[in-house]
Amino acid sequence: MERDIYDEDHEAFRDVVKEFVKRYVTNEKREQWDAAGEIDRATMLAAGEAGIIGLSVPDEFGGAGMLQDYRFRAVVNEEIIAAGAGSLAGAFGIQDDLAVPYLVHMGTDEQKAKWLPGMATGEVLGALAMTEPGAGSDLRGIKTTAKRVEGGYVVNGAKTFISSGKTADIVVTFVKTGEGNRPDAFSLLILENGMEGFDHGKKLHKMGFQGHDTAELSFSDVFVPEENLIGGKEGLGFVQLMMNLPLERLSIGVAGAAAAQAALDWTVEYTKDREAFGERIIDFQNTRFKLADVATTVDALWAYIDRALKAYAEGKLSADEAAKVKFWATEREWEVLDTCVQLFGGYGYITEYPIARAFLDARVHRIYGGTNEIMRDIVSRPIAGKR
Repeated sequence: MERDIYDEDHEAFRDVVKEFVKRYVTNEKREQWDAAGEIDRATMLAAGEAGIIGLSVPDEFGGAGMLQDYRFRAVVNEEIIAAGAGSLAGAFGIQDDLAVPYLVHMGTDEQKAKWLPGMATGEVLGALAMTEPGAGSDLRGIKTTAKRVEGGYVVNGAKTFISSGKTADIVVTFVKTGEGNRPDAFSLLILENGMEGFDHGKKLHKMGFQGHDTAELSFSDVFVPEENLIGGKEGLGFVQLMMNLPLERLSIGVAGAAAAQAALDWTVEYTKDREAFGERIIDFQNTRFKLADVATTVDALWAYIDRALKAYAEGKLSADEAAKVKFWATEREWEVLDTCVQLFGGYGYITEYPIARAFLDARVHRIYGGTNEIMRDIVSRPIAGKR
C-alpha cells in the first residue's frame, strides 16, 4: 500500500540521506563500530555536515529548524535502518530525539546558544540520563541528588543503561532537588564531560546495538553551575520529561516500523535467491503465506505510524496515544523479525547478516522508553477511568 505522508521536500531530503548512507554506512564501517562499541566521531561530524542530525535545532543555531515535522527524522531512520545500521540509527536518535529537544523546547537562551550549534554539527554529542540501578520505569524512585550550594549544585548518585553515555559531551540528567517524590522534587541538570567527579564508567556489553555505546555513569560531589539547570528553574524536571516522552516513544515506534520494513525487504530478496529441493524458497506455499502475513502487518504498521506522525506535527499526539504507538509498533516489529529470521534458516542466526543484527537490536525496543507493560498501563488507565 502506497504511503502518502511525505511530500517533495521529504523525498528530496531522502536523496541526501541515501547519499550519506552510500558514502559512510559500509560493511567496513559497521564492523568498526561493532568492534569499538561506539560510533566514531568522524561519522557524526559527517552527518552534521550533510545536515541529517540536529534537524530540530532552530535556524539561528545552525540547524534545520524542523521543530514539529518529525517526518524528516523518520526518513533518516528508514534509510539508515534499511542499510542494516541500527547502531548508527540509535546514535542519531539519542542526539535528535532525546538530547536536543530538551534544549530546543525547554532550555534558556544561554543554554541554547552554548550547546545547540555544536549539536547541529555533531561536534557536541548529548545523552539523557534517567535510569538508575534501582529505578527504571518508576522515575520517582531515583536516588541521584543535586544539593543547592552557592553558584550551583553538588550532584551525587549513579545512572545506568545510558545510551551514548560513554561518548556524550553533555548529559541531560534527571536529579532530585527536593524532598519526597512529588513531581516538583525533580529537576534536569546538564552535566558536562570533564567535570570533576563525573565518571562515565564502564561500557556495558549488550546483545544488540553492538556499535552504539551504553554506559554506567557515576557522580561523586560533582559541582554543576546553576546556569546548567534546564529551564532555569528548579522542580520542573518531571514535567519536562513528560513533555518529551511522546516524541521519544514515537521515535521508537518509527524505528520499529523501519526495522520491520527492512526485514521484509531482506527476506523477500533472500527467499527469491535461495533454493531448497530444487525450488526457490519463495515458491513454497508456507513461505509465501508467511510473507503475505508479514507484508500485511507492515502495511498496517505504516498506516498507524503515519497517522501518529501527522498527529505529532499538528501537536495532537497525547502521552497515552504515543504509548499505544510505542508498544504496538514494537510488538509487531518483534513478530515480523522473528518470522523473517525463521525464513532465513541458519543464516538468520549469523550476525554477518543484517536480519540477525536487526533481530538482536529489536529486543530492547520493548524495554526502553518505558517497558511495553508500562505502556499498556498508561493506555489502560483512561479506559478504566483512572488518572
